Amino acid sequence: MNSSLEETKFILKKYHLSANKKLGQNFLIDDDVIKNIIEASNVQKEDLIIEIGPGLGTLTSKLLEYAGKVVAIELDENMIQILNDRFKLYTNFKLLNEDVLKVNLKELIKENKGELQKVKVVANLPYYITTPIIMKLLEDKLDIDSITVMVQKEVADRITAVPGDKLSGSITYSVDYYAEAEEVVFVDKHSFIPAPEVDSEVIRLQIRKEPKVKVSNEELFFNIIKASFMQRRKTLLNSLTNTGMIKDKEALKKILEKLGLEENIRGEKLTIEQFAELTDLLDAKMENQS
Repeated sequence: MNSSLEETKFILKKYHLSANKKLGQNFLIDDDVIKNIIEASNVQKEDLIIEIGPGLGTLTSKLLEYAGKVVAIELDENMIQILNDRFKLYTNFKLLNEDVLKVNLKELIKENKGELQKVKVVANLPYYITTPIIMKLLEDKLDIDSITVMVQKEVADRITAVPGDKLSGSITYSVDYYAEAEEVVFVDKHSFIPAPEVDSEVIRLQIRKEPKVKVSNEELFFNIIKASFMQRRKTLLNSLTNTGMIKDKEALKKILEKLGLEENIRGEKLTIEQFAELTDLLDAKMENQS
């Protein structure tokens, strides 16, 4: 018997609720997947867990069993009463009715970590804002150990792709800069009610103690990567000059030559180290011109 399925049906009926399509809600009902998420995130009693979008609290209930403390951030007001009712007797549970993209996560961690050793993010993310949430968690440079999240399969493949692979995109490099990414477990679309149109994947991002490469100008580094993938079929030379990032095409040709890169190379063929070298040379050139 699938206890999560029965539990979900019972709660939805009790509170006269259904999934909010606008908020991208799909309720996880597969006990095996929940077990896999708990194992992949390696939740311990010394951990503070931040859960984003707990929904009905199916994953939350398991996290509370294993973690020192769970701080759940839920946008949907309809879920707040359910979560408060379910977990009111838990002393290690805290609930925020907020939009995670607007929450000061540094402050939140500082307020809740206390004596706990590590901070981990565990979540079944809404598909429509997966990338902004992941990038906020990384770019805010938080005191977190790992991020274990369920995302759309296609997004998981892109995040964990090898640079140069046809699946790689700007997010591949952006995530790789901050973390080691791996796919953990495939999740069939029928593991949810209502079933989404696509399958999912649980991914784990182990946060690096230091970024993978050193760059002189982080903002320029990420802008170069984004511009390189805006028009995938164009060469790196054309991508950077067409977007107006670099106006001097001849100077860029010389920089590519210095790096031992062909003039007609595409951004997707560069390693993260080559993007870092390109950034440093362009940054130095811009400094000299100013």
